[in-house]
Amino acid sequence: MKFPAFLWTLLFCSALGLMAKPNVIVILVDDMGYSDAGAFGGEVRTPHLDRLAKGGLRFTQNYNSARCCPSRASLLSGLYSHQAGIANFTGGDRTAKMGPAYRGKLSKQCVTLAEVLKTAGYNTYCVGKWHVGHQESPETRGFDEFYGYTRGHSTSQWQVNNYRRLPADRKPEIEYKPESFYATDAFSDYAVEFIKQGQKKKKPFFLYLAHSSPHFPLHAPAKTRDSYLEIYRRGWDVLRKERYERQKKSGLVTKTWQFTELSDVPTDRDDIANGFPGKQNPAWKEVDADRREDLVYRMATFAAMVEHVDRGIGRILAQLEQGGDLDDTLILFTSDNGACYEWGPYGFDQRSRTGKTILHKGDDLAKVGGPDTHHSVGSAWSCLSNTPMRMYKHFNYEGGQCSPLVAHWPKGIKNPDRWVRTPIHLIDFMPTICSATGAKYPATFGTYKIQPVEGTSFIPIFAGETKMPERLLCFDHFGSSAVRQGDWKLVRSNSRFNQGRWELYNIGQDRCETNDLIESFPKKAKELEKKWMDWALRVKVSPYFKPAPKGKAPKKK
Repeated sequence: MKFPAFLWTLLFCSALGLMAKPNVIVILVDDMGYSDAGAFGGEVRTPHLDRLAKGGLRFTQNYNSARCCPSRASLLSGLYSHQAGIANFTGGDRTAKMGPAYRGKLSKQCVTLAEVLKTAGYNTYCVGKWHVGHQESPETRGFDEFYGYTRGHSTSQWQVNNYRRLPADRKPEIEYKPESFYATDAFSDYAVEFIKQGQKKKKPFFLYLAHSSPHFPLHAPAKTRDSYLEIYRRGWDVLRKERYERQKKSGLVTKTWQFTELSDVPTDRDDIANGFPGKQNPAWKEVDADRREDLVYRMATFAAMVEHVDRGIGRILAQLEQGGDLDDTLILFTSDNGACYEWGPYGFDQRSRTGKTILHKGDDLAKVGGPDTHHSVGSAWSCLSNTPMRMYKHFNYEGGQCSPLVAHWPKGIKNPDRWVRTPIHLIDFMPTICSATGAKYPATFGTYKIQPVEGTSFIPIFAGETKMPERLLCFDHFGSSAVRQGDWKLVRSNSRFNQGRWELYNIGQDRCETNDLIESFPKKAKELEKKWMDWALRVKVSPYFKPAPKGKAPKKK
């Protein structure tokens, strides 16, 4: 018998009253591609994440907001990033010119997971990258304890003074010597420390571990980096095909998937695209030997960053097992967007990212990923990371907006070790966690009226269902837009190379967006475009929503 989703949730919440509330851990990585982890086909060593995947659920269509800060806003709030105040990026308040979706920080009309879970009796901990507006800190948005950094999208992983403990009157539990500090490992240290603190208390705990790895600057211990050099000397063309074969063997890839060519380099400025703006990334054999070795060290550093995240997951699992808490802890692992193309196939080295890429040769290669360096991996390796999806972070094609998701909860997930192929979104984390914990999403918080949650609980999937009810999901990031309903997806780029032209795909038949159907189904495209525009006006996407002068109602296009 098939139960409607709301009945599954009702039954689950009824059962929840008979058992203890679960602990909740959300682990978010930054710019990791769709297939980097072993469970999704990658050659990167991720045994602990793979263990979670084997003992839990692997979601194949988990959507995000195509960039780090709007994705974080959606995950934390259960709202589209525009409704949470971070439509595009953090920073200056642009509401006067663009409207309330462009505050550059979390709105007071949203609540965070921490704020909601505190009302349900949870201790709340945050570690890592904040990046939802430095005007407020984790401690002012519901977190009891924090270790990490609160300003900007990235910082050196080698500089211990770039990270801080909050509240400010807390004495750091862990002291680091500058010469032995590495942020990814330090984040795992504090995740374990906060779990220990939570285990000593009588209340359940919520941990939000938001890694900055493997986002640039690429930083990792040389020993781990060097263990990957021989692997990446084989090049992206060979490795992409091997990943795809592993994906087929694991059951991830079905007959509706198709192996894609290397994506184009979307940037339209030649100086930051290494001479490839609008062109396809080159084949590995077309790159000269010195440049290939430079690229090998970059990707090896990227892989090492992911491995160190996984090592930390292993330590977290060990601590949960030691305290007898693993079976009743809901763990969700995902990435905030697809792998990053910045800027072109050779990556970049300067902080400004407006100059030519440095070619590292000879003894200089050993410095890649070390202190006082600042590298990115580049668009060609990102095609490997996103195998077999098209495009990258920033864009609402599958390679930019679809991330791996692993859910693990032995006491709460029925029939583990399965692929879940129904579309979900980061906005679904809030209602799912509320359902799992019995927490109530508020209509008001303090003196503020709170926007209704946009997401839908995927608790029915935990209970054994295979699909969520069909719904509309919409996206916009700097004009790269998409709308998904059922199997149909309408998408456009903000790159000048396709002039913002809409493309139409049937994801149920064409998972990797290889066959544009817009000329064959113009009515369906127009129908979806109308629904996207209605959504854009509702969540106040600029320029469709026009902020009004003071005292006047807003104008709409």
